[in-house]
Amino acid sequence: MRRLSSFLVPRSSFLVRPRPFHEAHEAFNGNGHGRSAKLPTIQGCGVDPSEVSATVESMGAEDAIRWAIGTFHPRLRFAVSFQKTSSVIIDIAHRIQPDAHFFYLDTELLFPETYATRNALAARYGIEFERFAGIALEEQRNRHGANLWRRDPDACCGIRKVEAMREALDGVECWVSGIRRVDSKTRAGAAKFGWDKRFGLWKLNPLADWGDDQVWDHIKEGHVPYNPLHDQGYPSIGCMLCTSAPGVGEEARAGRWAGTDRTECGING
Repeated sequence: MRRLSSFLVPRSSFLVRPRPFHEAHEAFNGNGHGRSAKLPTIQGCGVDPSEVSATVESMGAEDAIRWAIGTFHPRLRFAVSFQKTSSVIIDIAHRIQPDAHFFYLDTELLFPETYATRNALAARYGIEFERFAGIALEEQRNRHGANLWRRDPDACCGIRKVEAMREALDGVECWVSGIRRVDSKTRAGAAKFGWDKRFGLWKLNPLADWGDDQVWDHIKEGHVPYNPLHDQGYPSIGCMLCTSAPGVGEEARAGRWAGTDRTECGING
């Protein structure tokens, strides 16, 4: 097993394309042990997930993104939801690697403000965001009837988000999300970097340890476009049908699937 330190190259080397990745995680169970005792790999070499996670945990957001780009690009994908954390990550990643790959999941039920934010960010950075979507809404209604989001939100998110996400991550070695520990109790233990068993690849959460002040300071200092719904009482933004502004004193994500016990769409947990 190769030590993680061998992958921590100097900053001047971060833009060098890494060697090909070879899959070695068929029986991996998330803690480095499995039927075949194979470890996940980075650049074709087995690594201890706990060691790599601990090392990346000590990095700041920009260094973590820089390391991930140097290690995984061009098989690294940035998932963006056009919320405030996406604005920050796009700004950092684009400065490091202008041809980094950004994608979004278009449920066809996003707020007009969200699509407008996509357009503003595309214009600011010259990015063409790759779009992934599930079956058409009309086909979903024909198959499952109207208002599936209300009757079975798990099924609706599975169709509109999770299936599209699996397509987006096909052939990818690592993906990047904007989740943070302050978002909710269910995300309080999120690692900055680790093995994503759900999709079978590495995952980076570079802003995991950031608070709201850090996010807004970055946006304001860099004049970075952001979703105007944040100024209208929406700290967390999803689809129009199942997103509302949380009440006073509630968690940031309390307005997502309000009135249900649902906390995640199935992508991040």
